[in-house]
Amino acid sequence: MDITQILGWTATVLFSIMVIPQIIKTIRLKDTNGVSLMLFIIYLIANIIALFYAVLIIQLPLIIKYVVAIDTTLIYIGLFYVYRKRANSRARR
Repeated sequence: MDITQILGWTATVLFSIMVIPQIIKTIRLKDTNGVSLMLFIIYLIANIIALFYAVLIIQLPLIIKYVVAIDTTLIYIGLFYVYRKRANSRARR
């Protein structure tokens, strides 16, 4: 494996897992205050577009990165709505 591949795969792993600490924190605290939903929506759209690009140029590390990033972003957006809905229902009581 040459340096180019090592750098590519390292970036792939890091970009792929970057949302995971926020997911863990949100689950642990059951709170999404201070988190921008718009950031995750823009990140999701960017990753979908980039996935199409990666498929067109047939770059496996990028394809994997974007698929994982899309999955983790969708998980986080789901968590955002679950915990935001819970917070809103508690505030109404």
